[in-house]
Amino acid sequence: MLEERLISLKRELIEYATLVESMIDKTNIGLLEKKKELLLEVIDKDEPTTDRYELEIDEKCVNIIAQFQPMAVDLRTIIMILEINRDLERIGDLSATMARSNLTLIEKPQVKPYIDLPRMSAIVQSMVKDSVRSFIENDDKLARETFQRDKIVNALRDQIVRELLTFMASDYKTIERSFCLISLALDLERIGDHSTNICEDVVYIVEGEVIKHQNENIKKKNK
Repeated sequence: MLEERLISLKRELIEYATLVESMIDKTNIGLLEKKKELLLEVIDKDEPTTDRYELEIDEKCVNIIAQFQPMAVDLRTIIMILEINRDLERIGDLSATMARSNLTLIEKPQVKPYIDLPRMSAIVQSMVKDSVRSFIENDDKLARETFQRDKIVNALRDQIVRELLTFMASDYKTIERSFCLISLALDLERIGDHSTNICEDVVYIVEGEVIKHQNENIKKKNK
């Protein structure tokens, strides 16, 4: 009975991850193709759905713990699901925030061609998908590979910020739009961080190795 409940929870988690992945995609397409209806769908329909998923999964996890008092692997699995649940909810919130920014941007001329932002969006979408898949399949290798993509996301963020600061310095009329674009890059980077959190937990569960804050520690040693 416990095994069936865990399988059901994992299935629901996959549905949840698929939803937030589609929200990122809609915010990107909404910006590139100026599709207001997609952006409103993210804000008015998808975000409330993510909130319901979070509450339902939390409640089911608590009920399973109370009813079955799981131990060892089963308990770690439930705790992991609770952690992923929180990360997915934050990704949903960030996607809705991006959609609101894009509603402003699509009404105004572009500051520059959108090249790096769509690339960032595609990478973080893949990170969301693969981080959850690595948990479902207990695939530490996939978790580690997904974790490494965060470096590319961070590099793209830095490049976007540098370029937009240059635009802002040369033409004050671009400041508002540039700030919106910088916010988008920062939000995408945060989504990458939430996916990385999931991957770090998967590596710990499968291998017993703690890799949290690995990038930060490397930076400190190099100073």
